[in-house]
Amino acid sequence: MRSIGIDLGSREVKIALMDNSEILKTFKLSTMSFYRDYCSYDGKIQVNLDKLQVVGIDKFVSTGYGRNNTDLSMFKAINELKAHVYGVFYQQKLKDFILLDIGGQDVKVVRVEKGVITDIELNEKCAASCGRYLENMANVLEVPLDDMFMKYENPVELNSTCAVFSESELIGKIAEGVTLDSLCAGVNYSLYKRLKPLLTKFRGEQIILSGGVANNFALKEYLKNDYERVVTLENPQFNGAIGCCYYGERMGLK
Repeated sequence: MRSIGIDLGSREVKIALMDNSEILKTFKLSTMSFYRDYCSYDGKIQVNLDKLQVVGIDKFVSTGYGRNNTDLSMFKAINELKAHVYGVFYQQKLKDFILLDIGGQDVKVVRVEKGVITDIELNEKCAASCGRYLENMANVLEVPLDDMFMKYENPVELNSTCAVFSESELIGKIAEGVTLDSLCAGVNYSLYKRLKPLLTKFRGEQIILSGGVANNFALKEYLKNDYERVVTLENPQFNGAIGCCYYGERMGLK
């Protein structure tokens, strides 16, 4: 059984292909190019699988920011929480876990017990705790995002709670002569501070990270203050798409 999972994000579309529970391929496109180059409109948006070079699919599942815009006669749309939980089922083979997913524009914290979601916290309103915030700060500092992710020691204090005002505060710190390493660490630590209120209810031995920010080494170091184990998924950015595939396979077997 071959399944395709599409996770429609605000900035990127992640796509995964799975055949008999084996990941065949993962790839991503900008959201703009996906809709412009791989879709057409005929009363509703149709995904052109031929252009994506995807063939022989049995199950079609989508999730994410634009999930209601896919051709629902072809794709079954599931909510993002379910997609990401199924992604962890597949990638970690766990039924009890806490998942922290940090996307470009939102944050999700999910507790799963015996394979069932028992608690959630969402932040969909403020960009200051999301991936977009980190991208903007890296641009201000003129450093590659991956380089900024590595800095966690001696963070400069950044107090602004708004992503827009944080840029001005950061520029002020640059003018004061604060070192680049401390500035990068300060950005990472400010993200950690904004996440802590969301994580208050979710104490446990380990936490699993997904989303593009899961590769932030500094954030993982800070989270070790609260959890004994901080686990990054092997394919954190594609967890939602992989979860869609796995959901399609599981539903197909019933």
